[in-house]
Amino acid sequence: MKVECKISTDYKEPYAVLHLNKMTQTMAEIISMLEKEETDSLTLIGTKARKTYFLKPEDISLARTEGREIVCYDKLKNRYILDKPLYELERILDIHFVRVSKSTIVNIRQINHVEASLNGTMELVMKNGITDYISRSFRKIFKERLGLE
Repeated sequence: MKVECKISTDYKEPYAVLHLNKMTQTMAEIISMLEKEETDSLTLIGTKARKTYFLKPEDISLARTEGREIVCYDKLKNRYILDKPLYELERILDIHFVRVSKSTIVNIRQINHVEASLNGTMELVMKNGITDYISRSFRKIFKERLGLE
């Protein structure tokens, strides 16, 4: 594999461009490692009972829209209100998060199991007991991210 590295003080933040003819497990791991470097220092700010908490992405089970609020639940089922819109969370969270509906993003490492429903959706049960649904329009993306398709 050909590798080219350019170092310059002109770059404000590092970025990588990969040209691949197919995605392999090794390349997926490399991408995950590169993305993790940025998210290792990422801390989300959530509020609960008028207190501010600093949340690490790996502790978040899922984030979703509830009414007019964007909330997330941690491993212990604590509910926090976030100050970022869902589309921004989707952009900044690492490869272990996937959108499962217009209103929900989940941490795939926190999924307990998935069950098929009669209406074409799939019920998602997190390790902390919270349930949500994978809508039909996001089912294919979800399965691809888990390597099921």
